[in-house]
Amino acid sequence: MVRAVTPEFWDEACRHLAKRDRVMRKLIPLCGDGRLQSRGDAFTTLARSIVGQQISMKAAQSVWERFTTAVDASGERVKPASVLAVEAAGIREAGLSARKVDYLLDLARHFESGMVHVKQWQQMDDEAIIEELVAIRGIGRWTAEMFLIFHLLRPNVLPLDDVGLMKGISQNYFSGEPVSRAEAREVGEAWAPFRSVATWYIWRSLEPLPVQY
Repeated sequence: MVRAVTPEFWDEACRHLAKRDRVMRKLIPLCGDGRLQSRGDAFTTLARSIVGQQISMKAAQSVWERFTTAVDASGERVKPASVLAVEAAGIREAGLSARKVDYLLDLARHFESGMVHVKQWQQMDDEAIIEELVAIRGIGRWTAEMFLIFHLLRPNVLPLDDVGLMKGISQNYFSGEPVSRAEAREVGEAWAPFRSVATWYIWRSLEPLPVQY
């Protein structure tokens, strides 16, 4: 069983946000002891994000289970070498499109060859990591930002391409009126240096169940 990790900065972030922002002061107590949590390893997290693109969570879980069987892996951890050892046709039989198979193979090649610097990520800034990740086929900026928040537990990510964040800012700060990226960025300025934490609470204001990635 993979142990979940909670950011050490969470309580400090909550105090900071409650002091700086009236909406956060209201939202944080509503979530009780809920916390952002990181699970699994980097490759598995990104592979799951590719498998789950544009399909329901239920369908994604079913395909993921067939995929891990195809590459002879446990559901909690998949190794790049295991993916590269299987023919593309064998991976497709798990219910994946040809495009997603290409994405998964490209992801595996990036990890296996060392083109992504996993061991250096803790010392790299957010934008440098995003630049590495978006060079992988099938991974865009939004996926990279979700990875920063949910896997690397980076405290100050503001994912302006996220539909839920924009909807939550609209509802909580603008009485439901449409919000521009500039307006959302301005709201987020008050959250720094804990914009990831504030984003998590905005998501929770829309959906009470904890967001997982």
